[in-house]
Amino acid sequence: MALSGAFKLFDTENDVVKNIKSVISSGIWSTGANTLTAAYTQSAQSSSTGLYFYDVYKTDPASDSEAEIQYSITYGHRNGSGSKGTRGSATGNRASAAIHSQLINLLLGPNVEKFTYAGSKTSEHFYAISLRRARMREKIDPGNWELWLSGSSNVTGNDTGFIKLIDDSDSTTNPTTGAGGRVFNVVSGSIQSGTASTKLAASSQPGGGYGLFYPDMGLIVLNADLLDASGSMGTVTTSDTNADNAHKLVNQIIGGGKFQARREERLSSTHYFCRAGNKEFNFSNNPTFFTGSTGEFTNATFFKDPKTYLTTVGLYNDSNELLAVAKLSKPVLKSYSREALIKVKLDF
Repeated sequence: MALSGAFKLFDTENDVVKNIKSVISSGIWSTGANTLTAAYTQSAQSSSTGLYFYDVYKTDPASDSEAEIQYSITYGHRNGSGSKGTRGSATGNRASAAIHSQLINLLLGPNVEKFTYAGSKTSEHFYAISLRRARMREKIDPGNWELWLSGSSNVTGNDTGFIKLIDDSDSTTNPTTGAGGRVFNVVSGSIQSGTASTKLAASSQPGGGYGLFYPDMGLIVLNADLLDASGSMGTVTTSDTNADNAHKLVNQIIGGGKFQARREERLSSTHYFCRAGNKEFNFSNNPTFFTGSTGEFTNATFFKDPKTYLTTVGLYNDSNELLAVAKLSKPVLKSYSREALIKVKLDF
């Protein structure tokens, strides 16, 4: 029923539909883009947090003050190789060992020391790509990402020299689940060609599979041994040395020129059907609707046939507090001879 010319109660049985579930897939990068063709880092980071990781931007932060971080790249080694410091030493922070321990504990849990790749192969070290939570939101969409790395045989203008990586979700019906949620293999292939034949090929590689993909955590762990064997990574594993290995993967991604990814999120929606009957919302509180001196209609034809234009819908709680505002794409004419039904959708 109408409380006044501006408010109306919902009929909760007929006007409100709650808990409508849906799965949305969208481009994961800034502005909803599906593919990144460039990657930039900040030079100042190399001497500070760059010892642990590099933030990667879509645009150059040196010239774009609004450049946004898309993902981060790091390198971990079980024994701290490739970073300054040794076990028990008072100098150096053994950054690669700290990263190794952190991701092992996060993704594998206690009492596990190494990642195990396809073919039951293990490695002392790894590279990892961590997508920003603001980019992935709920999770990375399995089967909808592809990363190109510049390989040792890369030829400009010819993509046959690139290492193309995807996950094997399209050939995995029951993925392994652990401390880091679902996990898929990272394999050689493309989204277009699929992975049915590449998982076996990856497991037969001398260094094992290319890595592991954790969609719920937004992490891609890459097998450093296989990247060194199949590409031109050149990982340095000398102890007590700041090898800046993480930036080597940055350079490989820059050379590859393609990082395609989509995110997936489950939404719970509520639909509000806002109904304006023919005798409702035909008057306005706008000062121009009436004359200031006599209170008569500014437009004389409104005397028996008032008209308004609906432009905004506000949703209020029982305390008369405004909770949400919906703007119409264009004004909707309202009069005694016209009714309106506006659906407002809230996603949670």
